Amino acid sequence: MRAESIETLFDRYGPAYKWLAAITGMIGGMTAILASSTVNVAFPDIMGAFGIGRDQAQLLSTGYFAATTAGMLISSWLIESFGERKTYTGALLVFIIGAAMSGLAHNTETLMIGRVLQGASSGIIMPLGMTVTFSVFPTNRKGSSMGFYSMGMVLAPTLGPMMGGLAIEFFNWRYVFLLTLPSTGVALLMGLLFMPSRAMPKRLPRFDFIGFVFFCIAMSGLLLGFSYGQRLGWSSNEIIGLFTLGSAATLGFAFRQIYGDAPFINLALFRNIQFVAASAIAFFAGCAFLSSTFLVPLFVQQIQNYTAFDAGLIMMPGGLSLLIMYPLTGRLADSWPPHVLIYIGLIAFGIAFLALATADVNTPFWTIVAFTIFIRAGTAFTRPVTNAAALRSLPPELLNQGSGAVNLMRQLGAVIGTNGLVVFLELRIPFHGDAFAAMQTAAHHTSQEMREALIRLLTEAGVPQTVREPGALHFLGDVIYAQASTLGFQDAFAALGIVTLFGLVPAWIMAITRKGAPIRFRRRLQ
Repeated sequence: MRAESIETLFDRYGPAYKWLAAITGMIGGMTAILASSTVNVAFPDIMGAFGIGRDQAQLLSTGYFAATTAGMLISSWLIESFGERKTYTGALLVFIIGAAMSGLAHNTETLMIGRVLQGASSGIIMPLGMTVTFSVFPTNRKGSSMGFYSMGMVLAPTLGPMMGGLAIEFFNWRYVFLLTLPSTGVALLMGLLFMPSRAMPKRLPRFDFIGFVFFCIAMSGLLLGFSYGQRLGWSSNEIIGLFTLGSAATLGFAFRQIYGDAPFINLALFRNIQFVAASAIAFFAGCAFLSSTFLVPLFVQQIQNYTAFDAGLIMMPGGLSLLIMYPLTGRLADSWPPHVLIYIGLIAFGIAFLALATADVNTPFWTIVAFTIFIRAGTAFTRPVTNAAALRSLPPELLNQGSGAVNLMRQLGAVIGTNGLVVFLELRIPFHGDAFAAMQTAAHHTSQEMREALIRLLTEAGVPQTVREPGALHFLGDVIYAQASTLGFQDAFAALGIVTLFGLVPAWIMAITRKGAPIRFRRRLQ
């Protein structure tokens, strides 16, 4: 494969090449995001098929995000070693293998390995596509280029739940993982034609294997600890061991980045206050958006008893609204101060989640839709602006590393946010359930009236006397659990809204600092 630079490809394809390259990167990125979002409506079916709980099922989502983060760590090294074209097409081939393993899995281990392969390849595909898109557009169109790329990245998780719902409605949960194969094939073909390539260096760049192992151990230990903590007990030896291992590996990874000879994260990036602020905003926005794509479909299926298709359909209007909002915010990013747009986006997130904190089984379909549109507005006003602000603050030679770093922060936000949200939900539901159960005494007239009414209905239905009392109590238990679950979800939405508003702090820092302002470190950064 001969070397073909961006300039060479512009000479071959003319001005249209920038769109060919951008569409190539966007299709790959959309495919990667689709793989993470289509599964969200399939959790109840997967839980039933394998007999697992909500805490274990969320590993399919957070495990994917964690693997994506690991892929982002090595993406810069792969591009420097093999070039954009080989890296892009190789990652897509691994993605296809992972999709096939997930769709054909007969146990949770195979399913999890397939998701990890998909996630790791996605972590390589997304920053690569973003960097190429940013590079092929002229300086005065950088914001628009990020708006175009981000439109695909956020449209995908909006359409993903609906596509997953259709697959479950007409086939079964396995097809949720196979939906991405056609678009992966298209991205692979276009990557061979339109991605730039370079000759392999005579000597490969150094790779920090020890740091990478530390990162993988850290993610595995912490995610498994959070996933099984409620089931095994937070003070059990297994969970304490997992958290200890994960924390120690996290410290090891941090030291490797500071003192290692070939760190994955170029710490020189974080001398720039604008880049640091943009990365922090990406973390909070990633937590908000990707956590919502997990939580909203789960809420409408488990609380409002929607089908998988209806759960996907409820996300669609928000996605369609992005067709208007993304081009608008992309253009505004070229002329408005970035912090103003980010303020608007973060406040929209906060409003949406605090409104969802009032939703229950009686909340109408279109009211939930309105809340999801606010979530999409929050993403439209933060993602392209954050990407453009982060990359504009860097010199050209740091664009690949900067793209990987800002996407890494976004994915970490998704991993930590989704995982923490599920743990919080699993704690709040029993809390409310215990509180309600403690109120069910002989002095609680409403409960006693309901119990007597149920016994009377069972008597009229001809149910044997020995079954009437247990049946009435069982129904009351179901009512209590349903109400506790509703309040648990409401608490989770409220917590997500509060966390999102923390992003206003780095946005304010971005507003008061000049572009390129350095942060002074005592230790020299490499």
